[in-house]
Amino acid sequence: MAKSIVLASLCLAVGVICGLRQWTHLEPNAKSRPKAAATDVARVNPAFAHDTSPSLVALLKANRTDDATLTAILSSIPPSALAPKEEAEAQVQTLPVTPTTPPGSAPIEQTEQGQHEAAPIVDSFDGLGTGFEGPQGTARFNNPSDNSLAVGPDHVFQIVNSRLAIFTKKGKKYPASGKCLFGPVPTNILFKGFCGAAEANNNGDAVVRYDQLANRWLVVMPVFRRGPERKEVPPAGKSGDPAQISVPSGKGQPGMPAAPSVGTPLPPATRPGVSPTGPYSMCYAVSVGPDPLGPYYRYEFLRPLFPDYPRPAIWRDGYYIPTSTGDNVVQKQACVVERDKMLRGEAASEQSIIIDGVNFLNNADIDGKNLPPTGAPNIMMAAGGTQLKKVFEDDGIYVWKFHVDWKNPANTKLTGPEKVTVAPYHYLGDGQLSNCVPQPGTQRRLDSQGDKIMARLVYRRLGGHESIVAVHSVNTVAGGGGVRWYEFRLDKNRDVKLYQQGTYAPDGFYRWMASPAMDRFGNIGIGYSFGGTPNFPGQRFAGRLSSDPLGMLSLHETVLVDGESTQNQMRWEDYTQTAIDPTDDKTIWYVGDYIKKGNTSYSSRIGAFRLTK
Repeated sequence: MAKSIVLASLCLAVGVICGLRQWTHLEPNAKSRPKAAATDVARVNPAFAHDTSPSLVALLKANRTDDATLTAILSSIPPSALAPKEEAEAQVQTLPVTPTTPPGSAPIEQTEQGQHEAAPIVDSFDGLGTGFEGPQGTARFNNPSDNSLAVGPDHVFQIVNSRLAIFTKKGKKYPASGKCLFGPVPTNILFKGFCGAAEANNNGDAVVRYDQLANRWLVVMPVFRRGPERKEVPPAGKSGDPAQISVPSGKGQPGMPAAPSVGTPLPPATRPGVSPTGPYSMCYAVSVGPDPLGPYYRYEFLRPLFPDYPRPAIWRDGYYIPTSTGDNVVQKQACVVERDKMLRGEAASEQSIIIDGVNFLNNADIDGKNLPPTGAPNIMMAAGGTQLKKVFEDDGIYVWKFHVDWKNPANTKLTGPEKVTVAPYHYLGDGQLSNCVPQPGTQRRLDSQGDKIMARLVYRRLGGHESIVAVHSVNTVAGGGGVRWYEFRLDKNRDVKLYQQGTYAPDGFYRWMASPAMDRFGNIGIGYSFGGTPNFPGQRFAGRLSSDPLGMLSLHETVLVDGESTQNQMRWEDYTQTAIDPTDDKTIWYVGDYIKKGNTSYSSRIGAFRLTK
């Protein structure tokens, strides 16, 4: 904790966050979930600020002096003072977990490799990580990685912790993929000149998406530092509160705010306007066009509750972003922002709903351009169980319907949860922040994040049906870790029904921290971390064709990259990430970590697969 305080003080003084974030230990109480018929209402947050940025190239030029100053300051500080909070917390648990499985889980385990040929790798290159160098040099990357990836017509955009990079993608514009055009640079370069929390704090946990419905890039960056106390910001809401409308931050708000005086930052203890009870922020950057190197519309929304672990999802009526709210409460916050207005750079608002007694949430994220019906509520899901109460097993996936009304926020509501019964499961490694995946030549085991549905919750509308694909990590009968995956379908009443399920566990090794995608033919591809003695942790990929027997990943496993060394810290990745290529709507891109020979920290590998020719 002392190291975290030192780092926090440093970051406030120089106006950045050095990749630091608070980690959430939140799981639901399985015995006190919201009633199935519960309806929660929304809090409405007009933007604290919004503007249109210059291009990224212009922002970088404006930022050079600050980067040089920051480098000089950081070089004078002992490395021990820069240990991020999650590294310190990761050393708390030291005993490995003994795998157990509930009765009824074994029948859906796939214990052999698929018989079809493996999905071919059509592109592959190293992304951000140890030793990475781009046009702006190199950077330090904290552990664990918050690994996010988005793909557009000509570019691949990656964010890891508090750094971003933009690469070429082979196609009409570039002859090959993987050339770094921009980066590594601090993520908050997107907010240079915006003022406020987004410019002053370079936070980890930022996520990038490509909105192929509008040909735009979306970057979401939480700010984990409290800002100046603002009396007009209402207190934190609670589940069941009526809708509230945040008071605009100043005259003419929301809109272009008056720029505050910047000046030289003061030491944290005397810096004016910073309050231990001030609001946090969630910041959004939406590209003006399809070029990720161009200008962005930028927004900041004040949050009275801690905005951890954002997982943005694209829906036709909004950008949906669920977050966690603190370390010591079982509580989440479901939020949505006005996508249509943000695409035009207009004043926009954010609505949010507080949910108690719930696991980590994911909102349905559209793959392809076939939209859900007009007015269809977004589907939100969570796994069951309660890690804090040592309830590691469940036999349900829990579903909410999130309906937003921008004209009359009083009509915005969240209904659920409804339980969809699935095969019983036990969190891999008993959940997050636990020693689970073994490595060769060391007693250090890796965290599996087994308590939660992982990013993304994929939605695809195909012909006469609508599918949702979800994944999480579970213990297996063979004693290792498996990828539990589901395809749900929506019935005529828009209720979620289980269509197929499986646990991919073709041997006794560990497959965990997966991310799924569905191509335009209804084929499902899943990337995941792979490891377990004698294998160093790396990344692999499996999939199925829509015509294959239900519950089977029928394509033989593809190796994206084999690990070459061990990681000496428990925290592996916070998530991996898939993205559908908008050019053909069938190439699946994926990013995950591995350790190179002779290194002690991660590199990332970006790859692209096609399940059919």
